Amino acid sequence: MDAPTAIAATSPVTLSGLELTGRASTHVREWPELCCRLHPQAATALQAMRAAAAQAGIDLMPASGFRDFARQLSIWNDKFSGARPLLDRAGQPLAADTMDEPARVAAILIWSALPGASRHHWGSDCDLVIRAARPAGAPVELLGAHYAAGGCYAPLSAWLDHNAHDYGFFRPYDLDRGGVQPEPWHYSFAPIAVPAQAAMHPELLRAALAGSALFGWKSVSDALPRIFDRYVSAVASAPPAALAAAALSRAARPA
Repeated sequence: MDAPTAIAATSPVTLSGLELTGRASTHVREWPELCCRLHPQAATALQAMRAAAAQAGIDLMPASGFRDFARQLSIWNDKFSGARPLLDRAGQPLAADTMDEPARVAAILIWSALPGASRHHWGSDCDLVIRAARPAGAPVELLGAHYAAGGCYAPLSAWLDHNAHDYGFFRPYDLDRGGVQPEPWHYSFAPIAVPAQAAMHPELLRAALAGSALFGWKSVSDALPRIFDRYVSAVASAPPAALAAAALSRAARPA
């Protein structure tokens, strides 16, 4: 395989509190060729990775990128109310109307971030699929089975396992740490995501959520430090290779 296309060296990225919590979008822009919004550094790296995947016959595309606070709030409230499916750790449906408030909050957090705590707020994270693996116009389904052996996205998953770090990307939800379930589709661009993760703290999240009309707010507020530790902090560390990738030149990379 040829060496990856060079990615320009990145400078440290510092996001404001509003940007970290998805209440501002000044750090991202729309990328029509990617059909999503991302931070420019993440988009540049993703475009390079997409070109390399294409050489391997894989039409890699993001199914989503930046998601703002309002969108995450809508997802959360829909799941809390039962307007969207609520799933257990095995992916089986739960009946929201039979659960008390703390139980609903716990169930939502298995698969969805609190508004203000989503990594998609940072413009560094995206969900990756093979565009041609589903019929035109069909909704995207992000299921672990699709990325396992024999699944429709298995070739993408295998390719990313060997190549994503070369472009600065890694999987933050790589295994079950007792919080968010593994998400083989979710990739973070390390040079942005790592400092963003370090800048997050419970009181920043509390300030973002206060007065937001979040369903289940009392249960969330009472347990916020524990929720933060379990569902925000408990993620994979970025591999050194992913952190260094954006600063490497083509000549410095192995063929």
